[in-house]
Amino acid sequence: MAWWTALAAACATTLLLAGSATANPGTDKARLDARIGDLKTRANLAAGTAGVLTTELSGITSRVRSAESAVAIERARLAQLETALAQERARLTSLQQKIADETGRLGLLQRQYTTSLALLEHRVRDMYEAGTPDLISFALGTRSFSDLLDNFDLLNRIGRQDERIASSLDRSRQAVAQSRATTERARQGAARSEALIAVRTDAQRAARDRMLASRDALAAAQQAKARTLAGVREDRASFLAEAEGLAAQSAALAATIAAAEKASASSPANGSAPPPSNGQLGWPVVGPVTSGFGIRWGRMHEGIDIGVGSGTPVHAAAAGTVVYAGWMSGYGNIVVLDHGNGLSTAYAHNTSLIVGLGARVGKGFVIALSGSTGHSTGPHVHFEVRVNGAPVDPLGYL
Repeated sequence: MAWWTALAAACATTLLLAGSATANPGTDKARLDARIGDLKTRANLAAGTAGVLTTELSGITSRVRSAESAVAIERARLAQLETALAQERARLTSLQQKIADETGRLGLLQRQYTTSLALLEHRVRDMYEAGTPDLISFALGTRSFSDLLDNFDLLNRIGRQDERIASSLDRSRQAVAQSRATTERARQGAARSEALIAVRTDAQRAARDRMLASRDALAAAQQAKARTLAGVREDRASFLAEAEGLAAQSAALAATIAAAEKASASSPANGSAPPPSNGQLGWPVVGPVTSGFGIRWGRMHEGIDIGVGSGTPVHAAAAGTVVYAGWMSGYGNIVVLDHGNGLSTAYAHNTSLIVGLGARVGKGFVIALSGSTGHSTGPHVHFEVRVNGAPVDPLGYL
């Protein structure tokens, strides 16, 4: 803050030179007050913006949390479907392997059955071609009764065995064929189930991806809002810090103005200062008051605006001395009159000025031509009344 101190000292030294053309305590005080008002307005706007951003950030944060919960739910559903899909695919693979095994077994049994039938057919054909041996020939071919019994038993056992083998093979073949058909139906069902679960899994994966994209977008918006909020808060702190420094300078200038007025013993042309009562100051122009004294657009409006066309003559509200005449930031071309006893008036946004610094004018004297210079939205006269440098409502003096 050392440079503020240096500025205050420089301003104080300069303002004490009330009669110089380059020093104007009222102007410097007005400039500082305007800057303070602007900074406070910007700080208030920043505070309002910060409030809005905080609310928006809170809403986005809530939506991010909801999105996170939704993503978790979608992920859980997807995991369940992927598990079911893996199980169904494993089942399908097992059934396909079982079908392959049973197909191989069925082929083997089919070949064995075919071989057995071929042997039986061959034996029957041989017996048919050779004819059935009679018992006498068969008996004569044996050496003993015991051999005869053994030969008959052997023939019977061979016949029964062939029949059993053929019958067993046929039953096994039919059972395997039936099992293969059952397995094939199960495989088809598993394939349909696997396809259905795959479709549901793909849909769930797409839903999860959409949730992730929404969550990421909200997270990005949350980060952007947080950065903006941090910047606005930093700006507000900077505005307030600067306003506090300027407020100290404004107070110092107010004291300097009072000292300068006392030192210069300035007085109006008629020898007495108008008291703060209605009708003691004349209207600078004739027109409607388009904006009054007080808070406007979030900042202090330190005078009144009187609507008139550009080039309208502007009259001194009372006799006094010109303590400033020239350009002043947002005021544009401005004339400031000192009426003595701490009372001063200001006339801003003029197109041109008629009087110069140090001139003494009477009440009603034309001091400028109205316009729309500086921070102005259209032709008018901005009129201020100040007591000891502090702005007061001009309507209490007109």
